[in-house]
Amino acid sequence: MRKIALINHGCAKNLVDSELMLGKLASKGYQITLDETKADFVIINTCSFIHDAEKESVASIFDMIKAGKKVIIAGCLAQKHKKELQALIPEAIAFIGTSDIDKITDVIKKITKEEDTCYEVSENPDYNYPEDVERQQITVGASSYIKIADGCDFNCGYCVIPKLRGHYKSRKIENIVNEAKNLAEKGVGEIVLIAQDTTSYGKDIYGKPSLIELLKELNQIEELNWIRIMYTYPSLITDELLETINNLDKVVKYIDVPLQHVSKNMLKAMNRPVMDNRKLIKKIRKLIPDAAVRTTFITGYPGETEEDFQELYNFVKEMKIDRLGVFEYSREKDTASYTLKPQISAKVKKQRRKELMLLQQNISEDMNKKMIGKEIECIAEAVNEKGLVIARTYKDAPEVDGLIYINTTTPVMPGDIITAKITGAVKYDLTGILI
Repeated sequence: MRKIALINHGCAKNLVDSELMLGKLASKGYQITLDETKADFVIINTCSFIHDAEKESVASIFDMIKAGKKVIIAGCLAQKHKKELQALIPEAIAFIGTSDIDKITDVIKKITKEEDTCYEVSENPDYNYPEDVERQQITVGASSYIKIADGCDFNCGYCVIPKLRGHYKSRKIENIVNEAKNLAEKGVGEIVLIAQDTTSYGKDIYGKPSLIELLKELNQIEELNWIRIMYTYPSLITDELLETINNLDKVVKYIDVPLQHVSKNMLKAMNRPVMDNRKLIKKIRKLIPDAAVRTTFITGYPGETEEDFQELYNFVKEMKIDRLGVFEYSREKDTASYTLKPQISAKVKKQRRKELMLLQQNISEDMNKKMIGKEIECIAEAVNEKGLVIARTYKDAPEVDGLIYINTTTPVMPGDIITAKITGAVKYDLTGILI
């Protein structure tokens, strides 16, 4: 039996798809290896959200082709460029679209028996989560992602996701709960709920957004410690949702709401909700005391004036967001913003991002220093070679936020919920001692 490896690029949603493909292959008896140098076939699950992500995916593809591997290109890059990609990279032996990942075993069978390239890319993606597949996790630790839906019905001006993933499609509550139970029984302490937009969850199968109902069911899983929600849509954050998050003991008080901008001119150009984002942040903090708010902004969107940017800068300065990511606008084909004018120069985009990030670094450092002497709940992730426990506070999501390094002689296992007293702080990370 030939060995199969997988290289994953992109977001956590892509990671889940990769783990589903590996799970399907493992269930059919294929040998999986995490070392691509020992593999016969290498699946590269690609990202195509922005140009830099595409470049990274393409680099992996050519590295593996150069190494003499039989390469299968899966995911967003195959979906976005379709037959064009096959013509550009004829060395690849198979192509699998975003909604065709459940065909991975059929693809492997075909390319094992035949010399011809196998092409499984649906013209119009229609994602259906393969509920009969048990994910084979690439990373096993304190937390695990659960994809509650895929696709998107919004059409933000900068985003190609609806064309890559199709319409919004939710999973059933019982299927998500069963997956969460299985993960918790394996020792996962935190589940992280993901989708292109988690606040729309259930609208397509239950007739209304049903994230609240899902959270209530998940909160009853005894073995589970934390439930974290990512990617909430600003105009769909209701008082009832915030009150539910505040009242459920396992749901961490962390609101991830990608705002993208605050200028009404920019929000309108981006086809985003034109709303008072100051009012939203204040409401979150009122209804959820000690809430950690995370958001992302885009600099240099077409037409962004100095006044628009200054409004964004002043917002960050005033609202003191707990966690912030800033991205330079990336001009992508098949998006509404591709033809918008004027396009902003790379130099200006970069400078504006730099200004925001420098401001945020100071805000973050000040907020962290105010934590010194306080006690905070954390989830243990690992123990390093120096014996320090590497953990995250409830204010920090895996991979995107900060860490806390904790001194202790008490044995701690990944996934344990512990309490630390903060003893030191830098821009993004903390140090502490176990209480």
